[in-house]
Order: sequence, then structure tokens, then C-alpha cells
Amino acid sequence: MIELLAPAGDREKLETAVYFGADAVYLAGKEFGLRAFCDNFDDAQLVSAVKFCRGAGRKVYLTLNIYAYDDDLDKIADYARFVYSAGVDAVIVSDPGVIARVRKAAPKLDIHLSTQANTTNSAAAEFWADNGVKRIVLARELGLDRIKRMRDALPDSVELEAFVHGAMCVAYSGRCLLSAATAGRSGNRGECAQSCRWEYALCEKKRKDEYFPVAEDARGSYILNSKDINMLPYIDKLAQAGVTSFKIEGRAKTVYYLATVVNAYRRAIDLYDPLKPFKLPVHLEKEPYKTSHRKFHTGFYFGEAEQYYDSAKPEQTYEMCAVVKRALGDGVEIEQRNRFRAGDELQALSPSDSFGKTIKIENMRDTNGITIDDAKIVQQHLILKTDVKLSPGDILCKPVG
Repeated sequence: MIELLAPAGDREKLETAVYFGADAVYLAGKEFGLRAFCDNFDDAQLVSAVKFCRGAGRKVYLTLNIYAYDDDLDKIADYARFVYSAGVDAVIVSDPGVIARVRKAAPKLDIHLSTQANTTNSAAAEFWADNGVKRIVLARELGLDRIKRMRDALPDSVELEAFVHGAMCVAYSGRCLLSAATAGRSGNRGECAQSCRWEYALCEKKRKDEYFPVAEDARGSYILNSKDINMLPYIDKLAQAGVTSFKIEGRAKTVYYLATVVNAYRRAIDLYDPLKPFKLPVHLEKEPYKTSHRKFHTGFYFGEAEQYYDSAKPEQTYEMCAVVKRALGDGVEIEQRNRFRAGDELQALSPSDSFGKTIKIENMRDTNGITIDDAKIVQQHLILKTDVKLSPGDILCKPVG
């Protein structure tokens, strides 16, 4: 059984992930996670989020994956007791000291080992299993053959999770000091400034303002910006290697990114049959390119990664125009997100059979009944007439340009 695990940087993203088919979400409280600049969840919001996911039959994993100092430990123990009482299914931890505190404070709370613990061999995996870890989030530097070897060495009770989509970190297993050095913000404490995405050039000391761009040769480009990972066409290979939780990166990314990627992986996983050859349909293969991304690659799964390239600039082929708020008898009420006009053709992003269908904007009005030809007011509610069956949470998008 494959689990599709999606990021939830706030409540809207959590609901989007669930609506488009995630089996579980991972999120953070206001402290102790590695995405300090997402909205995240305060205590009351976390209780509400868990209740929402429980009602939908989905799981919630919470990140406690900072590298802790001594003055963090007692607070983390108190927080572990709270999140267990709130019904969180597991916490994601990287620090052995935090694991020890969590086990003592909330012994029935499942522990998932963060990718930052950089588990790269079977002996390390067995060590963590012996110390109460139920799931290992694999180091991103592993190939499929090494993952299979690790899976064979572990008891069935220990699960393997791997990143399948999204941004890759320049540093080994994400443990980076660059942001701390350049911006005074520690990536290991959740404050990463993404210094690796900045544009760099060489400058000789005595030649002020003469910059030399860093170029790529046949062996690579020795700069810091990493390509994004995209394993959508290879979910069969991941499953055969023993990965049971497919993790999407992106708690700080947009709702449109989340909806597009979760929808694509959900559909691909549902098509996968271990007894039959797997071939990703062409229309699904195109989906990740619609939302903001850097150049794609397959990480280290098939050998050494072609990881770096010479621009941090993202690209995308579609943009989100509106989200459906409610269905009407002859159409829908939508909330505008990006500009579109009468005559435009919008494409439906939906977990239903309406996925991929187009709607030509021919009859649009505001909630007062006034005809609108140019939807340019952000978050304005509009009424569209359409015979395409849409539901609350569906998204309408159009090609960029």
C-alpha cells in the first residue's frame, strides 16, 4: 500500500492536499520545525487540523526536526505530550536527543526519522529501528538499489519514506550552514534564507565590479542551485525498491503547486498495479510542468544526480485563475486568484472526472448580477455559467502568456 504524503504549510494547503487525494499531510507547529516562515499551526489550529484530517480518514505527521539546544529539550517534551493528546499520528525527528525526550514524554507517539538524520545504510536503519523509530525518511543521496538493500534488512514493521517531488537542497541531507553564514539564519533551526538560490559570480579582489559568471562544463556547473526532483514517471521503481510513503516537498509553495502535484501523483499511484507494467499517461506526465518549478531531474535514484544548473529562476506553463467556492444549478461561484477575461478558456484541475476539461468564459457576472468581462480584482467572487460539473475546491487555470 503506497501512502501519498503532502505538505501543509497552512490550513488552506492542508485542505487542498486532502481534497486532491493525499493520504497524509506533514505540518509544523509554531516552533521546532524546519519551515519557520510558513504560517504553520498554533495549538488550537493543530487540534482543528487533526480533527479535520481524522474526519477525512487521513493522517497527520508533525515536524520536530530542528537540531535542538539544551534549552529546547524541556519545551519539546511538553510539546510532544500535547501533540500526542491532540491525536497527531507521528512526529518527524532528526536529533537523537529529541528522540529520547519524545519517547520518554509520549511513549505511544510514533517517531519518524527525518531525512536530515541522513540514513544511508542498513546498519544505521537497524540502529534507529532498535531505538523506537517506526519510519525512516531516507537520505536523498540513495539510489534505488541501496534502498532495496535497506528494505530487505529491516523488519516489516519499519516503513521507508522518500521524497519524490519538489525542491532539492544543495547540502548533504539538507544539513546546511550557508544560510547561517550569509544571512544569519540557520537552516537547521527552520530559518533558511535559501542562499543557494541567489545568483553568484566570481570577483577578483583587485578588480572591483568586474564579475565573472560561473559557467557549466561537461562535468557539471560548480554552483549552488539545485534542480527539482520529479519521480512521477517512476513510481513503480520506487514501490519495487520498498518505499511505501511518497513524500512531496513544498510547505512554502503555492496552493496551485500543491493541488497540481498531489492530483498528478494520486492519479498515477491509483493507476499503478504491481502485477502489470507501469506506463505513465502523457497527459499526467505534463502536469508537474504546469506549476512553478526549476529544471527537473530524478535525484540520486538512478545513480549520480545531475543536480546543479545555472539559474534559480522558476518556470511554469499554466497559472491558477480561480478556485471554486460552491456549485450552482447552471454553473459555479468562484474566487478570482489571477486575471482572466471573457473569451478565455480555463482548464479544470479536479480530483473528479472533470479534470482537464475546458470552460470558455462567455457568461460571467459578479454576485450583484453585473456582467464582468475582465476578472482583475483579486479574490472577487464571480458567477460562471458552465455545463462542466465542478465542486468546491476545484481550481481553474490557463496557459501562461
